[in-house]
Amino acid sequence: MIKAAAGNLFFILVFMLHCGNSVAVEPNKVDAEFLYKKYCSECHGADRLGAMGPALLPQNLKRLKEKEAISVIENGSPATQMPAFHDRLRKAEIQSLVEYIYTPLEYVPEWGMEQISTSHIVYHLPEELPDKPLFSADLQNLFVVVELADHHATLLDGDTFTPIYRFPTRFALHGGPKYSNGGRYVFFASRDGWISKFDIYNLKYVAEIRAGINTRNIAVSSDGRYVLVANYLPHTLTVLDGRDLTPLKVIPVTDDNGHSSRVSAVYSAEPRKSFIVALKDMAEVWEVSYSAIASTTQTPLPIRRIKIDSYLDDFFLNQNYSLIIGTSRSGSSQVVDLNLGRVVHRLDLPGMPHLGSGITWQYQGRPVLATPNMKEGMVSIIDMTTWKTIKRIDTLGPGFFMRSHENSPYAWVDVFFGPNRDAMHVIDKRTLKIVKTLRPVPGKVSAHIEFTKDGSRALLSIWDKEGALIVYDSHTLKELKRIPMRKPSGKYNVHNKLTRSSGTSH
Repeated sequence: MIKAAAGNLFFILVFMLHCGNSVAVEPNKVDAEFLYKKYCSECHGADRLGAMGPALLPQNLKRLKEKEAISVIENGSPATQMPAFHDRLRKAEIQSLVEYIYTPLEYVPEWGMEQISTSHIVYHLPEELPDKPLFSADLQNLFVVVELADHHATLLDGDTFTPIYRFPTRFALHGGPKYSNGGRYVFFASRDGWISKFDIYNLKYVAEIRAGINTRNIAVSSDGRYVLVANYLPHTLTVLDGRDLTPLKVIPVTDDNGHSSRVSAVYSAEPRKSFIVALKDMAEVWEVSYSAIASTTQTPLPIRRIKIDSYLDDFFLNQNYSLIIGTSRSGSSQVVDLNLGRVVHRLDLPGMPHLGSGITWQYQGRPVLATPNMKEGMVSIIDMTTWKTIKRIDTLGPGFFMRSHENSPYAWVDVFFGPNRDAMHVIDKRTLKIVKTLRPVPGKVSAHIEFTKDGSRALLSIWDKEGALIVYDSHTLKELKRIPMRKPSGKYNVHNKLTRSSGTSH
């Protein structure tokens, strides 16, 4: 563990290569591995698993296309300390490096307790910081806005829509921040496995640790005691102490025959006092009780394994967390009863529904689930009593995010993929019809609606480097304000997340 002063925050983000001299090669031959070791390994590790800079593996570079990676090497990256190499490396050398770092490893790398513990940084112990906010605002109506363009987050007042504080984050946050202790703390996860705990009251990072090499998301127990980290690489779950992120246990994700699996996602099921774990390569769902988590690495951790029809890429939990509604990329959708421990229904959901963005509401006296689709232009409405699809609403293209609020008559869904990415549909929850299609910035992607605590305002992201948050009256659909931001991705309201609003993801 490293004790760091508050003023020493922060992270040298070196995105691709380290400075160095050019290397002589034969005119028609490029040794990419040699180039990597000479220029990249100091910052990104000899094994490409990351060091000061992020891991250079295809799983970690999903948001960066190979063509864009070439440009980063040639011209540098203003959001990091990455220098330009156009005057030091030939185009063929740059191309070979890009091909090399986008080649998957031939093995599943290890990242165990020793590596995790070595990365642990504690900036402040909780008792060192005042138990009183440094600012005046309704703490339950705060938003954390993730800005992808330059790896920052903004704390936003949800009443006045004025930024309170903007701070740097780790590279490529993923999976959505999670709150604890009534909203005082927020936890972030990056694709590179860095987990960060931020004290909203004092506007300071408390601790950080690298819990994996490629991480999907995190879940925080309802009492804030534990953080569970879902990893693609290696095939593990990492258990952290929620107080200062001290590592408690690494759980290998294997079946009875020793086959390992990536972890698709983890969620905290507060009514059950447990974590729910979906697996990418095994037809199982795991349930881990909060009270069963061991405080030492020597104590066994009991895991409840539920056999299901097929693996889950994506899933949704109903409001009382008794059911999992899940789907795989192969198109198999199923309902798993956590109390019975088995599959109880199969669903007719074509394409690739994004159940992780599903929402629920009451329609004609019965609960329904609505989900966008990442392959087809539709929103599916499912009766949660019969599990039949009662309507498919045609949209202008495949969507990714869907949101609503208990106090709003409308559900909003984007058209994230395809030529109509600037469109945002507004669906009347009473009629299941699109009543308006907004195009707030023609030609720019509209995405990820989130609501204020009372549901009276809806915030929309313009997904662009020179983007903005646009605030709407959620009843009249009138635009009220624009706030410039750097590619704002998700925005997360404290109250809606902590109360598990039926209109937002959990």
